[in-house]
Amino acid sequence: MASLQDQLLKAGLTTKQKARQANSDKRKRNKQKRSGAQVDASLQEQVKQDLQVAREEKAKKDQQLNADRQQAQAAKELKQRIAQILEHHSLKGIDGEVKFNFTQDNKVKSLFIDDKTHSALTRGVLALCVLDDKFYVVTEQTAEKVATLDASVVLVNHENQDPQADEDDPYADYQIPDDLMW
Repeated sequence: MASLQDQLLKAGLTTKQKARQANSDKRKRNKQKRSGAQVDASLQEQVKQDLQVAREEKAKKDQQLNADRQQAQAAKELKQRIAQILEHHSLKGIDGEVKFNFTQDNKVKSLFIDDKTHSALTRGVLALCVLDDKFYVVTEQTAEKVATLDASVVLVNHENQDPQADEDDPYADYQIPDDLMW
């Protein structure tokens, strides 16, 4: 008949290394008993240490998961705040026949808007923002506010260029034809 230790090994409930460790601990306790010393509870202490290490690792893992959740929540709140600002301050009824070209992710995209909005976008009075593949035409001040939260949302925000501001323009006397499109 096989010993309990052999049966446990065959069943796969323990490993050879743990069996050797148990035998070694048993021999040490027997030796200490024969020599008159107190029985060492090293196995219990080791179990306690292992439990403590496991608790510390779990606490670290929990802290990391909590920090990740908080970051994700903050990012979600920021995105919702930007969406709310853009929805509230975006211009409505700007659809038209004039094609406004801009770049997004190294791709040229187009937006059809009216003449007034096109000139305001090119002069820098208005700006173009994108969030979740939806485009918003907003004022320059709104675009600056959104850029403080997340600069990647603002696609087009030219410097405000007043046509009367440049007095040294050598071509100021020449009119640009209305039908000229770049």
